[in-house]
Amino acid sequence: MWPFLARRLLIFLPTLLVISFLAFGLSTCTPGDPVVLFLNTGNNPGAQLSDPGAYDRSYREMAASLGIDKPVFYFSVTTSAYPDTLHRFVQKERRECLRKLVARYGNWPQIEDYYRQVAALDRRLFRVAGEAAGQALTTARATVPFLYLQDKDQLISYHLDTLQAAFRSDSALQAVAGGQFEALRAAYQRVKQEATPSAHWLPALRWHGFDNQYHHWLVRLLRGDLGVSYRDRLPVADKLATGLRWTLLINGIAILLAYALAIPLGVYAAVHRGSRRDRAIGVVLFALHSLPVFWIATLLIIFFTTPEYGMDFFPTMGVGDTDSGDSWWQVFSTRVAHLALPIFCLTYGSLAFISRQMRSSMVEALEQDFVRTARAKGLSERAVIWKHAFRNALSPIVTMLASVLPAAIAGSVVIEVIFGIPGMGKLTVDAIGAKDWPIVYAVLLLAAVVTMAGILLADILYGVIDPRVTLGKKKST
Repeated sequence: MWPFLARRLLIFLPTLLVISFLAFGLSTCTPGDPVVLFLNTGNNPGAQLSDPGAYDRSYREMAASLGIDKPVFYFSVTTSAYPDTLHRFVQKERRECLRKLVARYGNWPQIEDYYRQVAALDRRLFRVAGEAAGQALTTARATVPFLYLQDKDQLISYHLDTLQAAFRSDSALQAVAGGQFEALRAAYQRVKQEATPSAHWLPALRWHGFDNQYHHWLVRLLRGDLGVSYRDRLPVADKLATGLRWTLLINGIAILLAYALAIPLGVYAAVHRGSRRDRAIGVVLFALHSLPVFWIATLLIIFFTTPEYGMDFFPTMGVGDTDSGDSWWQVFSTRVAHLALPIFCLTYGSLAFISRQMRSSMVEALEQDFVRTARAKGLSERAVIWKHAFRNALSPIVTMLASVLPAAIAGSVVIEVIFGIPGMGKLTVDAIGAKDWPIVYAVLLLAAVVTMAGILLADILYGVIDPRVTLGKKKST
């Protein structure tokens, strides 16, 4: 058994590594800027008009604290036109704009000089005071930030013309910052005139070392640090622990109820296959399986949580409020009242599927030679069914563990949202709506790990329920 477990774990390790690549890669490709979300400034360039220097310092400090001011990976494969220092431009939108300019023109030194001239003019305009503080200065200050984000010649020329008109209309502004504007215009002309698109013809492999975003993210992950939430800056692990508590509670109870009801029903239907009882069980379970869970949940809320129909038996939303001084019975009754309906919704949908799987597997087992042999030996029907046929019919039920465990961890999104249960499903939906990606990808990683754990547990249980299965191999019969 131990060599088998060791082999399985050795297979899981590269799988986990690939999953980590996928999760981290998706996190770097998601829309939005985490630093902007932390600073609560939005994506509007006008949000930084108060002081570009102070904004840049705040942005760099926050980016350093989040670890996103480093190269993304250990190495990068690009063309020789791209520099290996592009990650130092930490503002995401500006870095993407520079990447597009390099893709178009290929001459990084001129593009970098143009960017430096934009930043210099931006800082110069915010140091202007006195006689130049007029409408032209306001227009110029509002126009320059857009140059950080434009990579198309038509738009850049438009903003440069707007700046030129502002300088021409105000002699005082021209006197204090006109020279810097002319340097900016000249830098952009050099970008276009000295373009070298042939630089993209040569590939370039650049090694960034271990001081990169993925390496630091992986080290923190191995230590159990899943990062912090973009929305409230709370540790992701703490938020997952809170959601996981309620998800495990309702899904664990629902899974136990579903299996406890479905397995006996499936065995009974298989033993009495073709009878009226078998057909009645099949019709009822098929009808339950056909009812959409969100529709049933809505009907239950309408009829059983409101006084309009005289059946106000259950609370409407949430998991109930309890005080530290409440007795265990008060806490238990409060939780049962709030969780009864969502647990019912989670149970009835899987009841039909599990029972039909159990029935079909049991029917196949009852037709095997070893069952006829057991009956020929004079064993009781109860012993034949439960000791011989049932054990050999459990394989499909064990196989479903690989999907049941992730569902128990990831949560039921629809039910948790409808009933307002603060579990993993609702946490994930709220995180997606708020672009709180650390929580989303933490749930992804957790679900992947639990899926592999479910597969490993299923393999182990195969050897327990079926003597023919030994260390992942089947003996010939």
